[in-house]
Amino acid sequence: MTADPVQEIFVFPLNTVLFPDGVLPLKVFEQRYIEMTKACLRDNRPFGVCLIREGREVGTAAVPEPVGCFAAIESWDMPQLGLFHLIARGGGRFRIREMRVAPNHLISAAVEPLPPDDSVHDVEPLCRKVLQAIIEKVGAERFPSPARLDDAAWVGYRLAEVLPLEARAKQDLLEMTDAAARLERLRAVLVKQGLTA
Repeated sequence: MTADPVQEIFVFPLNTVLFPDGVLPLKVFEQRYIEMTKACLRDNRPFGVCLIREGREVGTAAVPEPVGCFAAIESWDMPQLGLFHLIARGGGRFRIREMRVAPNHLISAAVEPLPPDDSVHDVEPLCRKVLQAIIEKVGAERFPSPARLDDAAWVGYRLAEVLPLEARAKQDLLEMTDAAARLERLRAVLVKQGLTA
């Protein structure tokens, strides 16, 4: 399977990692991101979420990590002028090929979509058990529906979201291309925290 050709998107660098199928609530108040939101809503197109490598969320353009996740706006509200409340949903992953920064510090980039994880692997039992327990505790409505506990990529992404990991560790998990290897790394984290199958 070949990846789609290079696409042009806006990039929103954040101090968080968005995973495929993940839900991201956002409050958008900076003028550059209000313009980005309006353009994405008008054209029905996603933007990209990347972890910040250098810099801050507000002010001048931050330097994003090269691998991020497409984000589609699922719902929006404007409770007051100059403030958007968005719910965005993670799509596929991408790699930035070329980046431009506009005078207002809005980043746009030519990105190459990355192929989806191979999900034919068996789901690592401890990872499945822990995720199932978390879903039962906090409620299935907090997770993308339907739950796919037999999908190695889905289980890995959901665990990576909810476990108390440093942002850099989450970024490493996002960049991994093998769902089974991602689950093995997460299993090591769970074992280190004293959890066993």
